[in-house]
Amino acid sequence: MQNNIFSGLFVGQNLLSLKEVDSTNNFLKNLLTNSKPVPEGTVIMAETQFAGRGQQNNKWHAEPGKNLTFSILLKPTFLSVTEQFDLTRAVSLGVYDTLCPILGSALKIKWPNDIYYGDKKLGGMLIENILQGNQIKSAIIGIGLNINQDVFPDEASNATSVKQILHKDYDLRLILAEICNNVEAYYLSLKAGKINDVRNAYLNRLYWFNEQKRFKAGDDVFEGIITGVKDNGLLVVQQNDNENTYNLKEIEFLNNIKP
Repeated sequence: MQNNIFSGLFVGQNLLSLKEVDSTNNFLKNLLTNSKPVPEGTVIMAETQFAGRGQQNNKWHAEPGKNLTFSILLKPTFLSVTEQFDLTRAVSLGVYDTLCPILGSALKIKWPNDIYYGDKKLGGMLIENILQGNQIKSAIIGIGLNINQDVFPDEASNATSVKQILHKDYDLRLILAEICNNVEAYYLSLKAGKINDVRNAYLNRLYWFNEQKRFKAGDDVFEGIITGVKDNGLLVVQQNDNENTYNLKEIEFLNNIKP
């Protein structure tokens, strides 16, 4: 395959396309354990994954050949462990900037790193960082996006796809190339020290930001407003006069959508 649609400096220039794999993240991890160095920006793309994972080990449902399931290798040694969430922001923004011209303002980033259209999930990512001391030695970024899939299983009632929204098929490799180019641009912004720009851009595209919504934390169901995201990635929700911070497994967004 020709890589000339990948116009970035390094992300996607080394592309490996697989018919089937358990998970592109696992495949990339195994590559890294071999003695031969793997260049930064390497992308592993699979037509189908039989053990794709989302956050908290949720299974990812994807019809073979219709969606994007891929992983990117980055080596953000310039980021400290305390700045791990800035990489999440950069990658989320790269995906968002690719889909926004197609889908418009209903597209949002749902904290921490899901891509939503209205109240439905278009995709998500799983970032696995390999640490060395207090630096990030390498990051394996797995991304799954619903592009051309028409029908989803009942247990994925909250899922949608670009095709369901726009009723047309899209070229998966062109979207992949655009994501790689945009992720690289935000990544290089982080590298250039423009962390605040990336943080502000992420906040401005955040699902439910500054809106009164229903949440659940533990057994407590409450109304609150997302007012920010801490540098380390904790979600800030204001409830009456109190501002509380939550980690990934500590808060649930309560939609009114019935399965």
